[in-house]
Amino acid sequence: MRGLSEAIGGPLGAHAVPPDSRPGRFWTAPRIVMALACLILALSWVQKSPCMDGNWQKNVQYTRYCYTDVLALYFAEGLNEGKVPYQDHPVEYPVVTGYFMGALGLPVHAYGETHPDINQGSWFYNANALVLSLLAVMSVAIVLSLRRRRPWDAAIFAVSPIVVVTATINWDFLAIGLFAVGLALWAKRHPIWAGVFFGLGAAAKLWPVFILGPILILALRNGRLRSFFSSFTAAGVTWLLVNLPVMILWHESWLRFFRLNDERPIDWGTFWYIGRYLDSKWNTGTAGDQGPFQWLSDHIPELNRLSYAMFGLCCLGILMLGLLAPRRPRLSQLAFLVVACFLLFSKVWSQQYVLWLVPLIALARPKWGAVVAWTVAEIGYLAAFYAELIGAGGKSVIPEGTFVLASTARFVTVAVLCGFVVREIWRPELDVVRESYGGADPDAGVLDGPEQPWITGLRRTFGLGPSLEAPAPPPPPVHKDEAAAPIGG
Repeated sequence: MRGLSEAIGGPLGAHAVPPDSRPGRFWTAPRIVMALACLILALSWVQKSPCMDGNWQKNVQYTRYCYTDVLALYFAEGLNEGKVPYQDHPVEYPVVTGYFMGALGLPVHAYGETHPDINQGSWFYNANALVLSLLAVMSVAIVLSLRRRRPWDAAIFAVSPIVVVTATINWDFLAIGLFAVGLALWAKRHPIWAGVFFGLGAAAKLWPVFILGPILILALRNGRLRSFFSSFTAAGVTWLLVNLPVMILWHESWLRFFRLNDERPIDWGTFWYIGRYLDSKWNTGTAGDQGPFQWLSDHIPELNRLSYAMFGLCCLGILMLGLLAPRRPRLSQLAFLVVACFLLFSKVWSQQYVLWLVPLIALARPKWGAVVAWTVAEIGYLAAFYAELIGAGGKSVIPEGTFVLASTARFVTVAVLCGFVVREIWRPELDVVRESYGGADPDAGVLDGPEQPWITGLRRTFGLGPSLEAPAPPPPPVHKDEAAAPIGG
């Protein structure tokens, strides 16, 4: 966005008066970004409007790209009958999402009982869309607060076409909003409260707790492990407290989420789905021939173990990258890599999961070129996915190979983004956020500061030069008289 301003005079010079500081100016950059975010979410609501009445005839939910789990699960989870999540019906989501569904769904059902003329499904969807949109606007505001010197970075998140088509497919903005609050609290040097919100986010969707891994890496570099353990403990206690009522009272319902994820087969568009398709093309011999991906498709426990192992290897690689990098990586860079690797090798990659990466890439690598290419690939995948769903109903729309090609494009563009982030961690002089903040990490919070001397020793073990970060100064020498003084004397 800042680059586009060259068409009307170019970016501000070194001695110009910043527009946001001019008296009486209303349309500052942050307000423009916030207004655009509201516009995009309004467009998302319009885009989903053909599906709001629940009359999904002739595959309208796929041909109009307006499918949403929110409306479908109002009926599938029994909310339209007044069933209390977990108590009366097992819910396939973690408990905070289940609480959220019940908090909006049960009042809608109760109101519908006294007003039979209303469309309960439509009311439920609109109530969810409103709250999720507010959470999305809050998340954009937090990204703006984390990048006060670079407000246009938040536009990568605020105006993303991905948000238009996926904002209310599921309840992902609930977890995103909780994660964003936790990240803001961490940047404000409140590790315990940050951990509370990371724990709440993990109790809505699993991925927000992954931030604790990057925090650990940064804590190892500067020796402030106490802050990590404070946040880790707060996240764990929070997760346990919000899960405990359902865990104790309706244990079997609580286990539904974990069992479902354990038993689910290879899902559409994943790395494993692509591999299985290639297996089917390459293994054209006898009926007993099976490639490795097809074998894994028939042996789900082994698929689970391999998927977790590959994610674990990625995390190990991110750990080594974080410790060996010439300068302490930025927290959002490591967080993006962890979440992206989880998606790349997961056996499930639902179309709305892309929302997890949008705010993270705006914080980790705010450069439009690769983001635009990735966005095109994601929108192309969504179109191919809906075409494939229509085909699953018996009406072929596109060849299977076209869907696999779209899936591959999505996989490759996310992997390329990871490569760019890794490059900027290894060559911090290419990092535009560091450039704007004088080499500092605006998200580091309590982990900002000099690092441990052993980092330089570790780098030299691998044949690398000294770290660019200044090591922590040694403690001042103690005078012999002070050493001999009694405690409290």
